[in-house]
Amino acid sequence: MAKTPGSLINRETSWLEFNGRVLQEAEDKSTPLIERIKFLGIFSNNLDEFYRVRVATLNRMMDYNQRSGEGFNPKRILKEINRIDKEQQKDFSRIFRGIVRELAQEGIFIINEKQLNADQGAYVRKFFNDHVRGLLFPIMLNNLKSASLVDKSIYLALKLESSSSQIPRQFAVIRVPSKPLSRFVSLPSVDNHKYIILLDDVIRYCLDEVFSMFGYDVYNAYTFKFTRDAELDIDSDVSKSFLEIMTESLKQRKLGAPVRFIHDKTMPAELLNLLKSKLDISEADTLSKSGRYHNFKDFMSFPDVGRPDLLFTKVQPLEHRKLPRFESILSTLRHQDIMLHYPYQSFHYIIDLLREASIDPQVRAIKMTLYRVASDSKVVNALINAARNGKAVTVFMELQARFDEEANIYWAEKMQEEGVKLIQGIPGFKVHSKLLLIRRKEGNKNVYYANVGTGNFNEQTARIYADDSLLTSDPDITSDVNSVFHLFESKYNPPKFRKLIVAPFHMRNFFIRMINNEIKIAKSGKDAWFIVKLNNLVDDKMVKKLYQASEAGVKIKIICRGTCTLVPGVKGQSENIEVISIVDKFLEHSRVFVFNNGGKEKYYISSADWMVRNLDNRIEVACSVEDTSLQQELKTMLLIQLKDNTKARFVNYPTVNEYKERDKVPEIRSQVAIYDYLKSI
Repeated sequence: MAKTPGSLINRETSWLEFNGRVLQEAEDKSTPLIERIKFLGIFSNNLDEFYRVRVATLNRMMDYNQRSGEGFNPKRILKEINRIDKEQQKDFSRIFRGIVRELAQEGIFIINEKQLNADQGAYVRKFFNDHVRGLLFPIMLNNLKSASLVDKSIYLALKLESSSSQIPRQFAVIRVPSKPLSRFVSLPSVDNHKYIILLDDVIRYCLDEVFSMFGYDVYNAYTFKFTRDAELDIDSDVSKSFLEIMTESLKQRKLGAPVRFIHDKTMPAELLNLLKSKLDISEADTLSKSGRYHNFKDFMSFPDVGRPDLLFTKVQPLEHRKLPRFESILSTLRHQDIMLHYPYQSFHYIIDLLREASIDPQVRAIKMTLYRVASDSKVVNALINAARNGKAVTVFMELQARFDEEANIYWAEKMQEEGVKLIQGIPGFKVHSKLLLIRRKEGNKNVYYANVGTGNFNEQTARIYADDSLLTSDPDITSDVNSVFHLFESKYNPPKFRKLIVAPFHMRNFFIRMINNEIKIAKSGKDAWFIVKLNNLVDDKMVKKLYQASEAGVKIKIICRGTCTLVPGVKGQSENIEVISIVDKFLEHSRVFVFNNGGKEKYYISSADWMVRNLDNRIEVACSVEDTSLQQELKTMLLIQLKDNTKARFVNYPTVNEYKERDKVPEIRSQVAIYDYLKSI
């Protein structure tokens, strides 16, 4: 990777390198074996979304940029994406074959339909007739239309023949129903050995059950996968509610243009060409030859084979020492701020807080922003219960949370039915802040309690996403949180804030001022530094400001899990900047900022990455953390991560995804060390 002054890494290739770090976890022998195959699933799922969103966007931009003559060249970027993708797919296949061999050494065998013995064959046939057959609806290829195919699914393209040659050859397509079924079928154990067959191969084994009645007795099946553009075209019809607009847009997504077509490399050319013609696949679309199996995202749900030793060791979320069970959380917050660190500590405190507020006779109102919620959301159910108990409940439900739109529409309608006041969004403008506000009558005055977090109010993701969540009754913060909710209901006229930094109004300029302050301190000859932890760093203005700070002598440490366009370590430009990424058991999701500020350190947590969309096009919140004990918690956790020599990789250095000091002793695996630290305090 070339390092030139003023250079920026392309965000698409940087994202692919991030996904390469996920792929490294599948190869890493320190990761338990079954978890490694799940990382293959995560890699595949990430790549699907990348093609559905980023590649689809580049496809849309190509014609515009050809006419505009601007330097940005989507065609060249797409070519580079395809090059990297092909390299990673080779690594993927090699890693997968290695994992299959290692599973076999552990007595766990993934077999296909040609490897079944008689007993297994009988079991598979019974399973097929009991559970699969009723879900299969073949489409003859002559009748196939692009709109007939469901995105994110896999299909078998079938070549049907008769050995007697009395019946003309036919082609058909069958969707593999991995929903509602599992992609994996566990077969009866033999001599303590576990056997697993994929649903694709169950169907292959039993094709005669579907087609023999038509005289066919020779079957060949080839997998293919069809990925659509997932960007939504939002209607601007003011006569419709936003719920109606989003519902109609989601229907359009199901008819999105093709962006990727993956097929079994052994598929005959005649069948492939017929499919391409029927599905309107052109040479301009991304075509990829692959192996027998696609949709590896299903490997995220690899079946339980009774081998906990091949999985991550389960650890119980820690109890917070300042939040004892059976005591009022609101009472505790009257006297001190509390910070929760998921998943090391339990999200159940938020559920408990909502439950307490819903039945406390003195609580008058609850307000909350929701972006992504759990499939059976205890958070939403707690809010509904609060409304039933007579509380004034107001929710901003972000209907445009990508790929969660349908779930959010469902919950929005359910809450409205139960008397929750729903604040609807505006097309093209997202609310990404994570806020909860509780108003309680205490004596003759209203007292407010707030929760400001870096992650979603989602009890499922809180078990695997590493986030920070501040609980406080600080009147300046709670007043600011209340002002954000007023903002949603008052034509978006920005109020003045005391301790919250709110995008798109103030956040960009605030962070630039904080960096400028460190530059000024460095130029005066004093110690100047700051630490930034983000998911993504792709805003050109912020990157250039970081370069400026480095040139002035400010020491900058960045922990960036995902996409990063900054190039560190370039002499005269970014030699004072180090960027690492940590990919491990938990997904690093928190955004934390610490500025030295001449020795008077300033601490902030935020919902926002440094991206144009976060700083300029969304309602985002950063919050000052002023309790010294909470500051120490945040700083200790960041320093542990900066010392990680097990799962940390250098980002955008000459060697792609090189591990940081991996041979150094003692071994520091930050997620384990943070759990131990929080357990000790």
